[in-house]
Amino acid sequence: MLKKIFITGLAGLIPIVITIYVVIGLFHFADRILGNFINKYLQEWLGYSVPGLGIIISILIVFIVGVIGLISRMRVTRFLERFILKFPVVNKIYLPVKRTVDFLFFQQSNLKKAVLVEYPRKGIYSLGFLTNEAGNDFQDILGRKLYSIFIPSSPSPLTGFTIVVPQEEVIFLDIGIEKAIRWIVSGGMVNPTDFEKSEGKLSFR
Repeated sequence: MLKKIFITGLAGLIPIVITIYVVIGLFHFADRILGNFINKYLQEWLGYSVPGLGIIISILIVFIVGVIGLISRMRVTRFLERFILKFPVVNKIYLPVKRTVDFLFFQQSNLKKAVLVEYPRKGIYSLGFLTNEAGNDFQDILGRKLYSIFIPSSPSPLTGFTIVVPQEEVIFLDIGIEKAIRWIVSGGMVNPTDFEKSEGKLSFR
């Protein structure tokens, strides 16, 4: 029992500690690079320096890049991305980071609902996400209402595939997108303790 409590506490603390460590590390890095560079000239010209200047400038740069990206409809961002991808070693680092960031900040908003579908064969269910109602081209051919379902890979939900499923075969889950993603990332280890099925829905309790 004590071992289980200890492991549970450790598992809860490790992500928090790593997150704090990374954030503080990034702030210190920005302060050392930008802050020291600019404070050197401030000290020479004005006779004083500003603590934490690098962090402030880094935040401003992020907002400026965001504004430029929105105004230019991401043209500047796409140009920089194409430039970075030309370098063999750098692109191997950039692409995985880019995909992760895109998923965390943008793609999740396109996932409307966590669902279960009977796939890849009868009796086996896959956890997926409703992304949209299938287009009329699909529905007109089959003569029924269809949903587009994204089935993510585990443990990395950054990749996966899309299937088209009839409305009556989609089981909606009363859980949030983030909880479903945590279940996928953990490979099912972070598992709800119980399922309750009622009126075509599955809910966790």
